[in-house]
Order: sequence, then structure tokens, then C-alpha cells
Amino acid sequence: MKLVCIADTHNKHEELQLPDGDVLIHAGDCTDAGTHAETKYFLDWFTKLPHKHKILVPGNHDFYFQRITPDEIEELSKKGVILLIDSGIKLQDISFWGSPTTPGSGRWAFNKKRGREMQEHWKKIPDNTDVLITHTPPYGILDSLEDGTHVGCSHLLTKIKELKPKIHLFGHIHEEYGSRQLKPTNYVNASNLDVEYRCIFPPMSLNI
Repeated sequence: MKLVCIADTHNKHEELQLPDGDVLIHAGDCTDAGTHAETKYFLDWFTKLPHKHKILVPGNHDFYFQRITPDEIEELSKKGVILLIDSGIKLQDISFWGSPTTPGSGRWAFNKKRGREMQEHWKKIPDNTDVLITHTPPYGILDSLEDGTHVGCSHLLTKIKELKPKIHLFGHIHEEYGSRQLKPTNYVNASNLDVEYRCIFPPMSLNI
């Protein structure tokens, strides 16, 4: 199975050159202000893409998805979009699970406080997860700001080490686009925009 991975497109999704693949995954921040208009603009593009399966996990900018209705989710599903908000799906015996939650003060979408609140949140991840998709990175792995500050979630890292997924896909930190293989998990920051919001990083292709 070939995965095509993108994240942090912030309304600039049409600038991407997407390769073919079986599953297209967006790991959050498809919008910038999270408005209905921005969300519709993205989804109109996303739903028309030719990839057999399309998975979307919102990010901290994607406010609209905090209030999306069950009917809207069902409509997306009919259009081939799998919206994962602390939920999962199995495709060809590969188990995917996605969460938009990021550590924060509550100013942004899907924020939870660092510490116990985040620790409890990650208990939702199923034990059999093969591909974990979160918007936030784990602490210390592709999560550094320009000044070197690590902003990932330490409790997420602990949970990943326990679960040992094959792939952990995320975004959020534009400075750290890239991948790091720390067996048995391949950590992938698929942010397409740099810190100046230029769409310069290409989609990543992974085989699983």
C-alpha cells in the first residue's frame, strides 16, 4: 500500500503536485482561519482527487471541524473522505487512527492542556494501530522551532513507544519537514509549508 502524505497546507493545497497512491492522508491545518469558506475550498479540492482512499485529520487551525455535524461527516464519507477525529479505520488490513489534538492553552482548535489531560487523551489510541496520524509531533522528534525549542507532546512519545506503530505521521511544526526512522517506527513530519508559509516541501510517499 502506497501512502501519499501532506500536512499544513493552510489554503495553499492547489500548489501541490500530488503523486499517485492508494491512500492520501492530510495530517491537519488544511485551512488557516478555520472558516466555513476555507474549509469548503479545501474539501472541494480534496474530494475530487483520484486517490482511492482519502484520510483527513484536522489541525489546530481547523476550527470548523470542531462543530461539524454528523450529517456533514456522512456526506464527506459518501464523497470518499474519511474524517478521523479521535477515531480509526482499517484499510486492507492496515489500521489507521487519527487525532487532531495538540497541547495548548485553548486558543486554538482541538487544544488540551499539557500534563494529565494529554496523557489521558492518548489512552484512546488502539493497541493495534499500524499508522498513527496526529497533528502534533511527539516530543523531541521533528518538533523544534527555529530557536531550538521542542514543542511536541512527551505523553504522545511515551504512548508511541508503548504501541510501536509502523508509521507516525504528523505536521504542525513547519520547520521540521522530514522523516526519522527510529525502529520500529518511522516518524514523518509532512508539513508542506515553511515558516514563511511558502508551499515548498513536496508530498511524501511511503510504502507500508
